[in-house]
Amino acid sequence: MNPFFKTYSAAAISLLLLASCAEKKPASAITEDPVIIKTQPVTITSYAPTLEYSGMMASTSEAKLSFKIGGVISRVYVKEGDHVSKGQLLATLDLTEINAQVQQSLQSTEKIQRDANRVKSLLDDTAATLEQYQNVQTQLSVANENVRIAKFNQAYAQIHATDNGTIIKKIMNEGELAAPGSPVFLLNGTSNNDWVIRFGVSDKDWALLKKEDAATVQLDAYPETSFQGIITKIAEAADVASGTYEVEVKVLPEGKKFASGLFANIKLNSGAIQQVTMIPVEALAEADGKSGYVYLLNPDKKTVKKQPVQIAFIEKDRIAIRSGLENVTEVITNGVSYLTANSIVKQAPNP
Repeated sequence: MNPFFKTYSAAAISLLLLASCAEKKPASAITEDPVIIKTQPVTITSYAPTLEYSGMMASTSEAKLSFKIGGVISRVYVKEGDHVSKGQLLATLDLTEINAQVQQSLQSTEKIQRDANRVKSLLDDTAATLEQYQNVQTQLSVANENVRIAKFNQAYAQIHATDNGTIIKKIMNEGELAAPGSPVFLLNGTSNNDWVIRFGVSDKDWALLKKEDAATVQLDAYPETSFQGIITKIAEAADVASGTYEVEVKVLPEGKKFASGLFANIKLNSGAIQQVTMIPVEALAEADGKSGYVYLLNPDKKTVKKQPVQIAFIEKDRIAIRSGLENVTEVITNGVSYLTANSIVKQAPNP
């Protein structure tokens, strides 16, 4: 190999090694810019949670109207949506059979009455015994009761409105065979203005509520108006299908027109006072269901601790913490999104 080339190569390698060593710095010389943070205090306060639900409006005077006896429906005088007055005739059965039963019972009673008169005359002439007279009197009493039953059934072969209101559903039509007690109409009574909203609540909320707790109701039909309500019923057992507990809120119309089926949003103002730990919503770094993390400033004021917490609920700009912040006085809010468990921080002065 050319001596000149050997000399040149050795010199080049030496220069490269010197340059590499010059670029290397000790690991301790590498620094990280601190994250600027701010903290806010943790507060413990008495709190009555506001619970929000939705439901449909109904009337407490809703009634399922039916015939007492079975038969063929002869006439239906109303249709869905009709307004009706209390006592108004809504439908009737074909009365051929029931009228025949009434006549049959009347004729049977007349015959037994004649027998009773005859036995009474025989008793007066000592041709009949007292027992025979008492037996025929019993038969006459039974016959009279049969007449009462037949006439009662005759009266209830018709359906009359039980209240002023609206026919919200017509279930059967003319010519159909109605069984005894089978609903024919669903009547929404409106005479008392007893309007309620029914909806299901979770078991945790059920435990917080009680009768006569106040409620605020918003109806889509009247978006600019808030209606006052009060809890009137709370179910003592869960609904089998939904697993929720039904709550009934009575709503005051305040001069507005209500109707069954109006959609409502309800805010329930629970009277159950709780002691809760509150932090600003900005302090929550991570959350998964009811679990989350916040960052705490360590005593050295330069490092942080990632603290797991259990969330009770979130309301507007505050978070209620069930556990995890015992004996903690402040949490980091500003700069949380830039933090890790190994971050170096610098606390900015609070204004």
